[in-house]
Amino acid sequence: MYELISRTKSHKRALQFVLMIGAVSFFADFTYEGSRSITGPLLAVLGTSATVVGIIAGLGELLGYGLRLVSGPLSERTGKFWPITLFGYFIQMLSVPALALVSTWPQAALLILTERIGKAIRNPPRDVMLSHAAKQIGYGWGFGVHEALDQTGALVGPLLVALVLSFHRQYRQAFAVLLIPALLTLSLLLVARWRYPKPEELGPKSPPGIETKGFRRSFWLYLAGAALVAMGFADFSLIAYHFEKAGIVHRGWIPVFYSAAMAASGLGSLVFGRLFDRAGIRILIPLTMGTAFFAPLVFLGGFRLSLVGVALWGIGMGVHESIIPAAVATMVPATKRPSAYGIFTGSYGVFWFIGSALIGFLYTISLSGLIAFCMAAELCAVPLFLWVHRLERHAAAKG
Repeated sequence: MYELISRTKSHKRALQFVLMIGAVSFFADFTYEGSRSITGPLLAVLGTSATVVGIIAGLGELLGYGLRLVSGPLSERTGKFWPITLFGYFIQMLSVPALALVSTWPQAALLILTERIGKAIRNPPRDVMLSHAAKQIGYGWGFGVHEALDQTGALVGPLLVALVLSFHRQYRQAFAVLLIPALLTLSLLLVARWRYPKPEELGPKSPPGIETKGFRRSFWLYLAGAALVAMGFADFSLIAYHFEKAGIVHRGWIPVFYSAAMAASGLGSLVFGRLFDRAGIRILIPLTMGTAFFAPLVFLGGFRLSLVGVALWGIGMGVHESIIPAAVATMVPATKRPSAYGIFTGSYGVFWFIGSALIGFLYTISLSGLIAFCMAAELCAVPLFLWVHRLERHAAAKG
């Protein structure tokens, strides 16, 4: 009876931590996704080309993911999960409203990249803290709930930006308004730090076992598949740039489209996170095949088909954002998770950069070539996910 009560209390406290960090992510995504919904059009207005937009977006993702190769091992080596997380959030949240002050595209590009650097610093240690709580309630469900709150903020932020633009029609005011959710993010984060100083105590203690020197083969195969997915996903900055240049979607509707993508992303992460706990990595196989069709819909479709394509794009991004940390947590021991998250998401970002730069270049010469590349990269990941599923099932059968 005592053990049952203890497990119930631990489960409740773990869920409360996930919800608390989810609230932080709600306002964080409110801030930076509201910003990202209009950075493409902002760069277009400031006089950049599609190639430059693609490079800036790709470099941002390279820094946003690549620097996790540093922040992940650093948090593992020092055990300073909260200080590193706080430092990253402060950099990120203060960079976004500063975009209200820019007058040239290099200034905008610098702040866009700084925001991504802040995210790179804070994500691995934050995900490690979440993984301890998620182990108590189910990895897929824990990360799925967090991602759903995260993406809800990503839905509301662009809608607020669209509302501001409908009244002022100036990007400066839209970025300035985002100072409010940025400050709320930092305030909630400090409260979370005060209430949960040691998140590693939230999860059940693992029995002592033999630590391996490296990661399992399934980890590296999953990384290869995720890298291909990253290469095939066009950054929304380029999608928004296309909408602006081609006149398919009115400027005021572009943030609304982004909100629709975030809504699909949040719902997908919640549903498929739960399914991941039941079905494992194989859930990525049909999802990857389906979401690969975002490219022809977005770049060849009219208003309605583009909206469908953006929703598919959002589902794909949300599912991978929630399942990546959940899956990695099941493939590596707890003591190796900071490095694993750093290596995995850092490599993910390198390939995102390569893909974004190439997609931006292809946009200037051939939409057909762009679409073929995006779909081919996505679909080539499917056999790797199938292989990972078989390896994990075999490992589970061996105990």
